[in-house]
Amino acid sequence: MINTLNNGFILIVDDNPTNLSVLCEALNSEGFRFRVAVDGESAIAQVERHQPELILLDVQMPGIDGFETCRRLKANPVTQNIPIIFTAALSDVESKTKGFALGAVDYISKPFDQEEVIARVRVHLQLKRLTEYLEQQVSDRTAALQTVQVQLVQQEKLSTLGELIAGVAHEMNNPISFIANNIPPLEEYIAGVSEIIQLYQQEYPNPTSKITTAIERLDLEFVLEDMVKILESLKVGSERIEKISTSLRSFCRSDSDVKIPADLHEELDSTLMILQHRLKGNGDRPQIEVSKTYGALPEVDCYVGQINQVFMNILANAIDALDEAIAQDKINDPIPQIQILTEVDSEQWVVIRIADNGMGIPESVQQRLFEPLFTTKPVGKGTGLGLSIAHQIVVDKHNGELAVNSQPGKGTEFIIKIPIIQYDSIN
Repeated sequence: MINTLNNGFILIVDDNPTNLSVLCEALNSEGFRFRVAVDGESAIAQVERHQPELILLDVQMPGIDGFETCRRLKANPVTQNIPIIFTAALSDVESKTKGFALGAVDYISKPFDQEEVIARVRVHLQLKRLTEYLEQQVSDRTAALQTVQVQLVQQEKLSTLGELIAGVAHEMNNPISFIANNIPPLEEYIAGVSEIIQLYQQEYPNPTSKITTAIERLDLEFVLEDMVKILESLKVGSERIEKISTSLRSFCRSDSDVKIPADLHEELDSTLMILQHRLKGNGDRPQIEVSKTYGALPEVDCYVGQINQVFMNILANAIDALDEAIAQDKINDPIPQIQILTEVDSEQWVVIRIADNGMGIPESVQQRLFEPLFTTKPVGKGTGLGLSIAHQIVVDKHNGELAVNSQPGKGTEFIIKIPIIQYDSIN
């Protein structure tokens, strides 16, 4: 049920004392609050300072008339939604049509009938409040639908990405295990063969010309030394692939139903490992340097897969920002950098700062960064859901905070804050 009592005030604009007296008496008798203006200029000034719920506006006034006053009020985005009722002795169709065309909602003819004035005022106040109520309902429903949409996209992305990464990691395991497990015996065999060759050289220092030619052609001494180096390279390579496989498995853990304790440094490192190919230099830009200043963090109860998705979105955006800055020759440092700092603040929240030295983000864009479907990237380069999903994961799923600090030309910093004690895990 919509309240018919006026919570704000009504502005009466009229230069005639008699008209003012009648309107004031009518509104006062019904408990409406009101203010008075005697010309269009003062009415506009009042409305800009304190917005009324409704305006009773005389047409014929000194200075600018009611039509011009209405036109100016409707042209101002701040005042354009205030309902205006014209009050005038004019009753011709042309004047009424002009008033409605300018945005007025009603017309009251003089001389006034108090009951008519009150009835029309009540109707339009109710219509205004009903409109505001419906607009709020639409806004709330739209926000709720966007939230559901983001959740569905997030779940689908996590599920699809998790399955893909888990599959890749699984397929990598067998060949890597085969290589890693065969390196030690191969190392022993090569060492044994090298030892036997050396013994032959000691026992038979004067081989035939055919053997001498073969040794020279092969460059046996170099080969024996290089085989050890090749084996060492194989060991380093297999260990690196094993780390990548471990990082992939760590990254894709969804843990959608329960929070588990996690070392966020390990999760950051896993995400950086996956993004390693994007950090490397190419023909268009040098390698992106990653500086890590890790504080002493406790394990934090979290949905690990979702937290990794937050890290992935923010780090990928930082790389995109640096690529764009270099492409436009607007990098504020010769070396593109990403800095990661972690600490526990005085309120016992884990704080993770991820900063780049790219072009920065304008204030107008910062205000909309976490809105669903908002993106500044070209079509096909971004969905506008990455940061929105990240915000929802941090704020809604982990009772945390996600903020951005940026100045054009000075880079961008994202601050992730997660309470060490999760409230929903206590209940």
